[in-house]
Amino acid sequence: MFNKVMLLGNLTKDVELRYTQGGTAIGNSAIAVTRKMTINNEKREETCFIDIAFYGKTAEIANQYLKKGSKLLVEGRLRFEQWTDNNGQNRSKHVVAVETIEMLGGNENGSNNNNSSYSRAANQTHQNLAPKTLDEANLEANDYKDIPF
Repeated sequence: MFNKVMLLGNLTKDVELRYTQGGTAIGNSAIAVTRKMTINNEKREETCFIDIAFYGKTAEIANQYLKKGSKLLVEGRLRFEQWTDNNGQNRSKHVVAVETIEMLGGNENGSNNNNSSYSRAANQTHQNLAPKTLDEANLEANDYKDIPF
């Protein structure tokens, strides 16, 4: 089967970085993707807010260089998460497991001249740094029991 997602948009919040008991970095955030259209000569916008997750070195790079409002292109796969909340309710959501990122726009000062460390990190993200499956990340089932969502 084919499962590929590409999104271009802006982060809606800073990356929340944490580490599993096995030491794997996981960064969670969300991206806003806006589609502009004209219907019957009326301009409209439709914005989707999508949860995204970074893994390993990509999570650490995203946490270091991306902030709320950062423009980026992410490529990954759609993943379905299920859990039971603190009230015993079954919950679920879709998340894009990010495999590659392309940081767009300027640095924090608003200029388009990236400093060398920013450029180096952006170039590293072209590699497929995310695990293909959760098993490949050597995650244990207990690593996700403390997730509050």
